[in-house]
Amino acid sequence: MTESIRVLALVETTKVSGPAKNLLQFAQLARLGVEDAPRVDMEVAVFWRPRDSSEFVDAAAAAGVTVHRIPEKGRFDRSVMPALADLLRRVQPDILQSHAVKSHFLVRYTGLHRRYPWVAFQHGYTSTDLRTTVYNQLDRWSLRAARRLVVVNGQFRDRLVRQWIPSERIAVIHNAIDPQWAAAARQPEAAAALRAKLGIGADEKVLLIAARLSKEKDHATLLRALADLRGKHHQTPRLIVLGDGPERPHIDAAIRGLGLAGQVILPGWVPSEPYYGIADVAVLSSAIEGSPNAILEAIGAGVPVVATAVGGIPEIVADGESALLVPAGDAARMADAVDSVLRSPELSERLAARGREIAVQRHSPEARVRAICEVYRSVVRCGAG
Repeated sequence: MTESIRVLALVETTKVSGPAKNLLQFAQLARLGVEDAPRVDMEVAVFWRPRDSSEFVDAAAAAGVTVHRIPEKGRFDRSVMPALADLLRRVQPDILQSHAVKSHFLVRYTGLHRRYPWVAFQHGYTSTDLRTTVYNQLDRWSLRAARRLVVVNGQFRDRLVRQWIPSERIAVIHNAIDPQWAAAARQPEAAAALRAKLGIGADEKVLLIAARLSKEKDHATLLRALADLRGKHHQTPRLIVLGDGPERPHIDAAIRGLGLAGQVILPGWVPSEPYYGIADVAVLSSAIEGSPNAILEAIGAGVPVVATAVGGIPEIVADGESALLVPAGDAARMADAVDSVLRSPELSERLAARGREIAVQRHSPEARVRAICEVYRSVVRCGAG
């Protein structure tokens, strides 16, 4: 049994997004040690441009994770390849880990996968433009050389199998949530203070979506659902939209077009935890999903969920039991589901209680550490050859 495993993870982010949160959570916990799992010493490498935000680097430092910055001048700067190879010679990891299309490509193109056991995490694809579509196709070539792949739901695994990657090389590991998530935020004093700060009355119902403002999250359907709710309630619920991204101008326009200017609050890219303290319903309107942190955060906080039945969402929560799930793009069904939760305290409490049980029983950070470490063990046993 390996007592300690050294990992270098390649990360392509400047913000603390969902995958970044999970990576840092894993690094902290695995370094301390989890029962039935080896100790993991993880270091992180980021591709760094002078004007990049330091949000992720700062968060990693606060978590005690060493970060190596690989300078790059632009998207196609070839100097990153020898710099990455040099970093690996200095760190000498037992595992080389990658998390996005560019990193996957660099590991295979440079032949580093032949020298270091390679574990690739595939978090899902977006197709915001032709360039990303081409990149996604390129990823099919890159991932075929990975020793093991980790995906966040069964749909992603099945897609990779259709791309001629053997299923035995793919592990499905859902994300995790701390059992104490948002406990402080749901204290009455904290909730009242945030409501006052946002100008939300004590008796107003609050819907919350925490998601990047991008097309695949389909905020437009949620906004249409909110407009539909005007005819169902004497007081239209307030909607808090957390996040930032390229769809912000279109979301602003939709809010104006639907006459929702007084009902929607957009705080931007801010920590989500306090907002779960005032949410009556957590909503996710995505057309495409992986294993969304937003769902785990909601059930961990004890907030009832209305979401689309896409990606890994039905693998986390069950319709009518621990959430209400609706078809993607169906604003009317989404409005009806939200209305049902708001009108029925019994339904709201039942969904929240079952969701909380699922978060604690199936999605603990310790269970995720053990699952990932089992992947590491399998790769280390095979060696680099």
